[in-house]
Amino acid sequence: MGQLTTTVFTVTEFCHHTGISNDVLKEFVALGVIEPLEIETQEWFFDDNAVVVTHRALKLHKELALDWHGIAIALTLLDENEQLKQENKQLRQQLMRFINE
Repeated sequence: MGQLTTTVFTVTEFCHHTGISNDVLKEFVALGVIEPLEIETQEWFFDDNAVVVTHRALKLHKELALDWHGIAIALTLLDENEQLKQENKQLRQQLMRFINE
């Protein structure tokens, strides 16, 4: 199988690619919406997953008029909900195997 490639963005590239300002980026990091990659340097770097999360945050901001704190909470709840759905699906599959034995 091939390796998954991850694009790495500098702060400037990330802001340009997502359309957010440096100040909003700093707020996103402070709120835990996204995290810089663990690279041994003073500069921040972000991967393509951070881009996806940022686009989700911007969509929530636009559609629901939430402030950044509200968006951080909403994203956490959406992620938890998705995780619970996956766990529920797995448990249902296990139950069906048990019932069919």
